[in-house]
Amino acid sequence: MTTLHVTEADGAAVLVEGETIKALGPYEELADAHPSARVRRWPGILTPGLLNPYGPEILEHTYHPDPREADTYGTVPIGGERAREIFRADPSRLGASARRGVQRLFAHGTVALAGELRSKPVLEVARRSGLAFGARPERLPGPVSLSPRPMVLLPPLAVGGAARFAVFAVADRSELVAQGAGTCVATVVGGRLVYRGR
Repeated sequence: MTTLHVTEADGAAVLVEGETIKALGPYEELADAHPSARVRRWPGILTPGLLNPYGPEILEHTYHPDPREADTYGTVPIGGERAREIFRADPSRLGASARRGVQRLFAHGTVALAGELRSKPVLEVARRSGLAFGARPERLPGPVSLSPRPMVLLPPLAVGGAARFAVFAVADRSELVAQGAGTCVATVVGGRLVYRGR
């Protein structure tokens, strides 16, 4: 299916067919050239998406509780010795936790990870999710976070490239930097809408 993603802030549009970007440009031009494309309208700006440099820390060293476990573990990610205790007590929790962690990453516009994943279940989850893998920056941007500062934006989108990007409900990139990745309203990976804000 062909989908045309367009943003309100700048009118930028991306035409996606399958897993590939077929065209980039002003919405009116792409809509006229592809009248049968499904249109998805988003507030804010469309970006190439973010690389989170803390792949192992977020997916292997943090426990992301299932909502059904809220009475026992709460609803926020658990790190440190408590997470290690949870995984030691039941190693099968690692893969399920990583799946929930990937969803949290998607909700912050992350489309790529850095850092060496050593756990086979976590690596399989990350690969199946469609996340790209990038080089870890020489200097990490501070504490482990789903919205690290400074944010690492991926290179610009290109026709023929992978349909992997994120949309943030901000007016421009300076506002994105100021407000952070929690402003994400949509994330597309492999041409699929993997996160949509409410």
